Amino acid sequence: MLPDLFIQQLKQYSDIERVVSGYVQLKKKGRYLVGLCPFHSEKSGSFFIYPQTQSFYCFGCGAGGDVITFIRRIENLEYMEAVKFLADKCGLEVPENGETDSRTLLKKKVLEINRESARFFHNCLMSDQGKGAYQYLIERGRDRKTIRHFGLGYAPDDWYALVNHLKSKGYTEQEMIEANVAVKGKKGNAFDRFRNRVMFPIIDLRGNVVAFGGRALDDKGAKYLNSSDTPVFKKSKNLFALNFAKTSKYPGLILAEGYMDVIAIHQAGFDNAVATLGTSLTDEQARLISQYTDKVILAYDSDGPGQAATKRAINMFDEVGVKVTVLSMTGAKDPDEFIKKYGRERFAMLLEGSRNAVEFELAKIRSAYDVGTPDGKVGFLKEACKLFAGIKNPLEREVYITQTANELEISPQAILSQIKNLDKREYYRERNKQKSDMNLYIGSMAAAKDDLQRQQKLRYAMAEEGILYCLMKNPDFYRTLETKIGEQDFVTDINRELYHTFVTRLQEGQGIEMLDLSSQLSEQAMARVSAILATAPSQRCDETALEDYIRILIEHRNVKTDREVAQMDDADLGEYIKNLAAKKNRRS
Repeated sequence: MLPDLFIQQLKQYSDIERVVSGYVQLKKKGRYLVGLCPFHSEKSGSFFIYPQTQSFYCFGCGAGGDVITFIRRIENLEYMEAVKFLADKCGLEVPENGETDSRTLLKKKVLEINRESARFFHNCLMSDQGKGAYQYLIERGRDRKTIRHFGLGYAPDDWYALVNHLKSKGYTEQEMIEANVAVKGKKGNAFDRFRNRVMFPIIDLRGNVVAFGGRALDDKGAKYLNSSDTPVFKKSKNLFALNFAKTSKYPGLILAEGYMDVIAIHQAGFDNAVATLGTSLTDEQARLISQYTDKVILAYDSDGPGQAATKRAINMFDEVGVKVTVLSMTGAKDPDEFIKKYGRERFAMLLEGSRNAVEFELAKIRSAYDVGTPDGKVGFLKEACKLFAGIKNPLEREVYITQTANELEISPQAILSQIKNLDKREYYRERNKQKSDMNLYIGSMAAAKDDLQRQQKLRYAMAEEGILYCLMKNPDFYRTLETKIGEQDFVTDINRELYHTFVTRLQEGQGIEMLDLSSQLSEQAMARVSAILATAPSQRCDETALEDYIRILIEHRNVKTDREVAQMDDADLGEYIKNLAAKKNRRS
């Protein structure tokens, strides 16, 4: 087993698009890249690269996996040979076994130290010595429930408070330094990194405390101090509060600049807000967000730097296929201040209304046409109607239609008629696309020659794949799954194998991203994982969807085999048929 730090570095330097483009000519197609499959003969491209998940899948032959799987197949190499091949390409040195073991143990220690430190900080905040910090949070508008929900804490104004506490728990100074909760002094001794600060624990998607942010309560040092990169944390690849936001009922994500903004938005009832970690938005963070949503609302500060960051973020999200809208917070510099001044309802209106975005697009369209001429007016209206057709709120749509009709001195009905035609076209286009996607999903997965189990038990196999998809998107769901189903409930062998691998790794605190799985799974299993990500019939991976998938598998427990049915007496057989009919009626 290779250390996570090395795997993360290999992942960072071995971008699948760059590696594969050395073998296959790729063309951009929306959020994906397409080319002719190098593993079978074809005239039209069915070989897809998915930058968001760093995976590939061929809809023609079923080949799929991550960048290591690709190199294994294309160069005919074993796993470690492929790893060394990629490492050589990007100048990395593959660790020896001894180093692997030591780094794995260190990572485990660092996570333990982080968890214990988070408890220590929270207990300090709720004690007498944290009164000042607690009062600061209350004055900033945070309530006790929110403080507890985010696990907020206080680092005492003491050079050795946390160090001494961790020593009492059996941790060494070197381990504390590796975790970056302590710093090595000039005399070689360790002292607390965070002092007299409100503490924000940073939690990953598996529920592990991986780092901290600290807000100063005095003028000593930087206003905000964040953990440096450690064996378990890389700030450019994590987001604050994504562990909560990924299961939000609200569509899209709200991206704010700081911890306090995110916490204020969550406390107001919008639990889909996240923030970067003391850095500008990175390519890795934009890609991470694209795995969970295709829509982001930017809620950056309204000052100069905030607006510059907004412009930069829009370009980065465009690269990964994420649509962006921007909040215009008139009368406040950030979401925290806006919510305090105007309340939750006004902020909700700000989020729901896309007026500014529409007006921006209208201005761009208007600048391209001379509406003083008939041709210009017609050209403008065609483009404007496409824009209006995308507005889902009927009242908002009507406002813009009426406003535009009055400006151009035409009948609102003429605009409505054009939009109705566009709506009808979009409806049929979307219906056909959904039908095509579903056929592709069922056909490409079921067409595997050696996958008779899936063809014979398609409904249950699709539920299994929904569960696996949910786990990859929300790794902490495994805690819910463990209490309701087990691997024995899976009806297909390959999905059962994948579920066993996923859960085992998650229980051991390991990742289940594509590159994490390469060392354990066969090429066939990696292809199945890639296929699930590439052809998922729905992007639903919330708790409600998970419950639906679980229900289907539990339902299968009660389905009898042909032999069991043959051995039933008349009464039992009648009751069994009656129950099956009732279930069928409920589904229909």
